[in-house]
Amino acid sequence: MPTEILMPALSPTMEEGTLAKWLVKEGDTVSSGDLLAEIETDKATMEFEAVDEGVIGKLMVAEGTEAVKVNTVIAVLLEDGESASDIGTAAAPKAAEAPVANAAAPAPQAAATSAPAPAAPQKDGTRIFASPLARRIAADKGLDLATVTGSGPKGRIVKADVMDAQPSAAPAPQASAPAA
Repeated sequence: MPTEILMPALSPTMEEGTLAKWLVKEGDTVSSGDLLAEIETDKATMEFEAVDEGVIGKLMVAEGTEAVKVNTVIAVLLEDGESASDIGTAAAPKAAEAPVANAAAPAPQAAATSAPAPAAPQKDGTRIFASPLARRIAADKGLDLATVTGSGPKGRIVKADVMDAQPSAAPAPQASAPAA
């Protein structure tokens, strides 16, 4: 029977995370301890390891998907002698239980995958180093991280930098609105 790989709880308080990057693809053979994915929490990005060996049968959650709940099936691992057709029988009960969740999922995923992308590179093509929480707050506030100076280790943009940058970005529209 295929083994479901669940979204891990990487800290005691973690309820959801972002599947930032898959380090494997469908059809890859993995062993216990092999790195499968990078998972972002509000404070850090951590690597997620395989606990069993087998072949990655299907990646159930797309790379870059935000707000993936803990214990959600993110991939299916096949053991020796199993094929991709076995996945349908294992995944079918899950699909029948949650048709509403599947119908609502495409819209948030589309927004989630497009939101982090603009914040990653600067206009000159170099990477912006920012914590996942700082990226999320900046995206929520519509703040361009290229305009923020980081005060964290090695110039990394942290929450305080984004919060400090908000007052300078917010008053400009408010000041022009009363004048107009």
